[in-house]
Amino acid sequence: MIRQDLAPAETRLPAGTFTLRPVKPSADTPLVHAWMNDPEVARFWKMAQPIERIDAYLREQIASNHSTPYLGALDGTPMSYWELYRADLDPLANHYAARPRDAGVHLLLGPSGYRGRGLGAQLLRAVSDWQLRIDPYAGQVVAEPDIRNTRSVRAFERAGFRMTRHLDLPEKRAAFMVRKRTG
Repeated sequence: MIRQDLAPAETRLPAGTFTLRPVKPSADTPLVHAWMNDPEVARFWKMAQPIERIDAYLREQIASNHSTPYLGALDGTPMSYWELYRADLDPLANHYAARPRDAGVHLLLGPSGYRGRGLGAQLLRAVSDWQLRIDPYAGQVVAEPDIRNTRSVRAFERAGFRMTRHLDLPEKRAAFMVRKRTG
């Protein structure tokens, strides 16, 4: 689990200043609900649900012993939802040779204007750098985007992740992506 008090400092990217902060369900549920119900997002996240269910989901993530939800902003505008987690403690660990302290990442780019611009790769690089920096024992960051989500898979690859194989997970066929610590 990534402690909620370990929010990274602002990161300057070519696209602007990116900040990441823990989700606050009371304030953020309407925004995350709108993003989850966007047809392009819903196709892969499968979370097009009523606002009460999204609120409960966010609270479940916060209460989790291995996952923390975050909201990302670019130049102060909220534009992404993140789940940063200990992959070795997640059910995902049953589908690959998990290593102690493996980090995991899920990303959702909210407003459609932020998609298809190459921004996902910049954000994934910055966030996975941060994950490896705050946990010196994590040797890699893993992800498992739906293989049909070719834009997401490409963004992970451009961010330094390598697809190692396909995984047949209960809810999808996934591209198993790994970014190893270097140096």
